[in-house]
Amino acid sequence: MTDGLRLSALLGLAGLATGVAAVEPPPHPGMASDARCAVWTRELGFAAALARHDTTAFAGFLHADAVFGVGHQPTRGRDAIVADWMPLIEGKALELRWYPERVSVGGDGRTAYSSGPALYRNPKDGSHRLGRFGSVWQQDRDGQWRVIFDDGVRPLPVDEAGVKAFEAGRRDACPAA
Repeated sequence: MTDGLRLSALLGLAGLATGVAAVEPPPHPGMASDARCAVWTRELGFAAALARHDTTAFAGFLHADAVFGVGHQPTRGRDAIVADWMPLIEGKALELRWYPERVSVGGDGRTAYSSGPALYRNPKDGSHRLGRFGSVWQQDRDGQWRVIFDDGVRPLPVDEAGVKAFEAGRRDACPAA
């Protein structure tokens, strides 16, 4: 091998080694699962804040630039969403409960989607309606997961069997993927 070929081969290997060193190692295999369970827990906490009528806690689950009602008339920003949701937060007009059935984490490890059933109860007549929600969560600068987008499916009347099925479907522990 000539000196020129050796030098080319060494430079090629050096470039290859540099390229390999610059590539980030693959994420820890459990990282997506950890994030999924963190979002699962946050979703349950978000619902619990509403059930407790805790405005401050509810607001803490919202990204500052969140958009709710993305599929129709959007409400933009944490303060506007809290104001829009105040009747639900107070629990006077409707009582709302929900829980996640599924959580998926995006490839960036900082974005997740959660979805599940949402049960509305009219406190005046005790009637129930069942819908579904879908929320996009983003890991904020402080490391906390917050809702950035949220929407739902219009709830329809449900009978007592439907209410019982809703109750039976709730899981507090994050299920295995």
